[in-house]
Amino acid sequence: MRVVFTKGPGTSYGIAVHRETGAELAPRNGPGGHRYLPHDLVHFLVESEVGIGLGVYGRLAAGDNGMFWPADPAERAKAARRRKSNPVRPSARAQADMARSEQLAAIALPVWEVRHGHARELPAYVPAGEIPAEVDRIVSRFDEYADRWHALPVGGSLTLTW
Repeated sequence: MRVVFTKGPGTSYGIAVHRETGAELAPRNGPGGHRYLPHDLVHFLVESEVGIGLGVYGRLAAGDNGMFWPADPAERAKAARRRKSNPVRPSARAQADMARSEQLAAIALPVWEVRHGHARELPAYVPAGEIPAEVDRIVSRFDEYADRWHALPVGGSLTLTW
């Protein structure tokens, strides 16, 4: 699966997913909010570095639409009907993987910001003595992409493979 992050103005960005399994997905806009590490890129790097198999990207690769919708309007309508008539509850493992992705993203990004002088201190919810061991590896992955993303012109893209 290929994931394309396209830089918009300010901190906005778009994301497109090209996968082998499941309906073709329509691109969507990301929540933005960061000049160096867009939210969805953070999750991609966290999940790929730690091996989270049923987070956002593992589920997309397996054919789940996640927070995306099918590009084909007929497929989109079918997916909406299925969700409405038979809401799928994620498995316990999928819920745990999503929670782990959120937890690590919420810790690793502020650690990266402090280490690179973009913040003075960690937020109160990140106790310095309780940072998971994986965070150093994740922050190293952030280092690989942060400056590349920041240097992109509006309309420029990064493509990552899952």
